[in-house]
Amino acid sequence: MGGKKNQIHVVQNDNGTWSNKKPHAQRASSVHQTQAEAISSAQDQAKREGNTEVIIHGRDGKIRESNTYNRKDDPKKPKG
Repeated sequence: MGGKKNQIHVVQNDNGTWSNKKPHAQRASSVHQTQAEAISSAQDQAKREGNTEVIIHGRDGKIRESNTYNRKDDPKKPKG
């Protein structure tokens, strides 16, 4: 069970904006003025898609944080 997890990376662009990108995607799913907006958008997208990990990169490009989201209506919610 389980299957492969999807990923959305929140990364800073050269011009200072922030993008949400899936691995191997040519283009960003969305572009935002602030990291907070990009994170919020990525979390919403992850909840819609289910079984999706949001990976947040800092300004230095290093991974700062990651969280996995399941669909809101998913009956298999983790306990804890």
